[in-house]
Amino acid sequence: MSTQPAYFLFNVTDVHDPIAFVPYQEKVVSTILQYHGQIVVADGEREGVEGTPFVGKVYLLRFASKAAAKTWYHSPEYQAIIQHRFAAATCHASLLEGVA
Repeated sequence: MSTQPAYFLFNVTDVHDPIAFVPYQEKVVSTILQYHGQIVVADGEREGVEGTPFVGKVYLLRFASKAAAKTWYHSPEYQAIIQHRFAAATCHASLLEGVA
């Protein structure tokens, strides 16, 4: 039985307190890697093709499974920094199940 990968899609639409956002930025990548996540997109160049394009920055993370993605998101390491993002930025996040 194969496991379906899972993806976290983050759309950061506004960083209203760049200074308060720094602790999150300094630690988030290490938490992703610690939980075997992979950064697939980190606000790379993009172009709108249909509809309204995303506003702000877009990040896509890949994990081996939905369970692995949730383990990272709820981990003590990530939860220790997430409040910095909540306080400093407006962000939308979605957990997407991939195709095996």
